[in-house]
Amino acid sequence: MATLEPISRYPVPEPGEWPEDISARILEVQQKAGFVPNVFLTLAHRPDEFRAFFAYHDALMLKEGGLTKGEREMIVVATSAINDCLYCVVAHGAILRIYEKAPLLADQVAVNHRNADITERQKAMLDFALKVCRASGTVDEEDFQTLRAHGFTDEDIWDIAAITAFFGLSNRMANVISMRPNDEFYLMGRVPKAAADTPTK
Repeated sequence: MATLEPISRYPVPEPGEWPEDISARILEVQQKAGFVPNVFLTLAHRPDEFRAFFAYHDALMLKEGGLTKGEREMIVVATSAINDCLYCVVAHGAILRIYEKAPLLADQVAVNHRNADITERQKAMLDFALKVCRASGTVDEEDFQTLRAHGFTDEDIWDIAAITAFFGLSNRMANVISMRPNDEFYLMGRVPKAAADTPTK
């Protein structure tokens, strides 16, 4: 059963109130996912910030580079857990499970990535991401050397830091506005799609 709880403390614009470009983006996402993630609906309250947010999101999360899409989602899940962001842990945990085809992985990464079923390279990546999340002022050359030893380039290291920093903003705003995760996210990547669809109808 779909929740009746509000998805934000702030007003959520109706579809007829969306600017044309935002409407097109939301409808595209709906067609692809089968539902509209609440982050799109809640950020439509601030159209200029919606555009800036998703432009930077796409620049970080959809680019080609040394990090896989799954690894980018690992960074989001691990650091969002540190920042107590329910929305991002749940939503990006679902995306992580799908990308990695690993039903248990998001929970492992959110709770303790050092015990997760990931490579040593990925554990080093998340160690660094959590350091950026908790204490970026202590990052030093030794951190770069450790990551280089695992095959990361300096551009990859920038990406790890930038994803961590961007989602630090996202986490804090999601918490402040009390952004609620869509019910659909909870089962995505855990069970076959047909079964996951059933409880939300």
